[in-house]
Amino acid sequence: MSKEAKFALQKTLPVMLGFLFLGTSYGMYMHKLGFNFLYPLSMAAIIFAGSIEFIIGNLLVQHFQPLTVLILTLLVNSRHLFYGITMLKKYSNTGKFKPFLIYGMCDESFSLNATLEVPASLNRPYVYFYVTLFNYCSWVFGAGLGGLLGGLIRLDLQGLDFVMTALFIVLFTEQLKTVRSQKNALTGFAFAIVGLMICGQNTFLLITLLLLVAAFTINYYRKVGVSR
Repeated sequence: MSKEAKFALQKTLPVMLGFLFLGTSYGMYMHKLGFNFLYPLSMAAIIFAGSIEFIIGNLLVQHFQPLTVLILTLLVNSRHLFYGITMLKKYSNTGKFKPFLIYGMCDESFSLNATLEVPASLNRPYVYFYVTLFNYCSWVFGAGLGGLLGGLIRLDLQGLDFVMTALFIVLFTEQLKTVRSQKNALTGFAFAIVGLMICGQNTFLLITLLLLVAAFTINYYRKVGVSR
């Protein structure tokens, strides 16, 4: 295993374990809906967007409406537009890895790659690639495993999704410790709380991201104007 792979594995291991548990629960959920293991395995590998995969699984047992699925997918995953804008500079020189880095950019891979302090002795594109690959493989493997075990094991997995919420809290805390200024992070946290209280849990994330982009853009141009 290369140095880049070892470094990425060390940083990604907590996320991989979370993905393995959640992926397994997703596979078992799909089995409960009546699908064999190939469905969660294929959907995890092709769609690779955990929350929407759960939603689509439920929609597949109803009267399927492609337009509804399309709109739901765009709304649920609209945050990735902002992830992509943030990572434009970091992924600009990743060469052959760029298509997979774009395809495999989930919440957790974005959080890790956006904040990783990669040693100068390591190849950054390879580190970003391995972080994304390890997360991808753990989710797909977990989904397939859950589909296989769904008929053999009966487990109450209610509340297991909080694993990833807890992990994000840890990542956020660690980022607060390392950045020189905590202003932007705390601003985002405040906007999220206000957005949740006003808009509710279904739409607050998109609204919060749009407001943050607007606020930071105004602040940027205000600073540019002052410097001139």
